[in-house]
Amino acid sequence: MEALPKSRLLQFVEQAYHLARRAVARYSSKFSKRRYTLHQHIVLLCLKVRKNTTYRTLLDELIEMPRIRSALNLEGLPTPSTLCKAFNRLDMAVWRVLLNLSVTLLPTNGVVGIDASGFDRSHASKHYTKRTKLTIQQLKVTLLVDTRSNAILDVHVTTTRKHDSKIAPSLIMRNIEEVDILLGDKGYDDQKIRALARETGVRPLIKHREFSSLHKAWNARLDTNLYGQRSQNETVNSRLKRKYGAFVRSRDWWKQFRELVIKCIVHNLERNLAISNEESDCP
Repeated sequence: MEALPKSRLLQFVEQAYHLARRAVARYSSKFSKRRYTLHQHIVLLCLKVRKNTTYRTLLDELIEMPRIRSALNLEGLPTPSTLCKAFNRLDMAVWRVLLNLSVTLLPTNGVVGIDASGFDRSHASKHYTKRTKLTIQQLKVTLLVDTRSNAILDVHVTTTRKHDSKIAPSLIMRNIEEVDILLGDKGYDDQKIRALARETGVRPLIKHREFSSLHKAWNARLDTNLYGQRSQNETVNSRLKRKYGAFVRSRDWWKQFRELVIKCIVHNLERNLAISNEESDCP
């Protein structure tokens, strides 16, 4: 019988597994029970987000996926509580490292857009959100997106209504080496952002809020072809919500932050697979 080609899902698992092996040690500590590795936990958590499902459903489907289990060297399957505890135990620093490594897989050109979007955090029961007094029902998620490959370079998440101009500086400072041109809408029209960008060697291409004819003239002189690439941010925001859900399943805010970073990692891995498959299809 002719061997079947690798599915997109299997390619994703192999790529995520390779990335996890580069990011973390095999076990969390010398006291680990060593039944499952951190690499396996990371890939399974990424797979859960990619399939936009629950722990129980994912593990139930893995029973019928021998090739996926073989790629992860899984002789058995962890329980849902094991994966939940692994998610709690893995620090945000680990997911940040994985996000940075996923960016290196994609081609970038230094033309970067910044934009924010909202993710629903009331996917949990209405009783829970009311009891915990979650008055703000959405997380504000700001993405730094490279316009060449739609790679997500960085992400900022907040539960407050913090203004865009207060979020941008930290993203710029964390990604100085990756950003040559910064594209932003009028929400990022702040002289402090422009000054910070120029001081760090970044060219700010941000629309001005039009309070006078001078501001209108400045906006008219913008490089429309270059500034038009800012629409890639909306494309990435839409793709994240359509493919991986416009909500977060976790109940604690710190888990919600981690879940959104995993969505970004999964997006980058999927983009790398798409680009690789396009190149292989070309004659």
